[in-house]
Amino acid sequence: MSPKVNKVFKQSGVIPYRIQDGKIEVLLITSRDRQNWVIPKGDIPNGMSPPDSAAKEAWEEAGIIGQINTREIGTYRYRKQGKNYRVKMYLLPVEQLSEDYPEAGHRERQWLDVPNAIGLIKVTSLKRIFKVFLLTDIISG
Repeated sequence: MSPKVNKVFKQSGVIPYRIQDGKIEVLLITSRDRQNWVIPKGDIPNGMSPPDSAAKEAWEEAGIIGQINTREIGTYRYRKQGKNYRVKMYLLPVEQLSEDYPEAGHRERQWLDVPNAIGLIKVTSLKRIFKVFLLTDIISG
């Protein structure tokens, strides 16, 4: 019997942010079942770059419009329904938030300061990206 190969599914996602009254705020969304606070992310379609895919997911899942920073700020891994996922992360400064977007009826959105956002996120490796990269990356541009 051959050893089982654990395929890793590649995804990309964004940390949507804005500067409000001189402070950084991030936008979290709920998972489709509304049980967890997450970031917009999804599978990378064939022929699409990870940053472009992340921007597409941000629109579909959160109604976010903005110019994505194409420099990857980190990756995180998670398991869901027995599958392994690896997510490439990008920063997305939010320029506009639409009320009419594909998953508007399936998710909630909330602006939070970084410490509160970290407190709501359950995936440890994603929390680490928020802690290590977000504050330094935005400041350094």
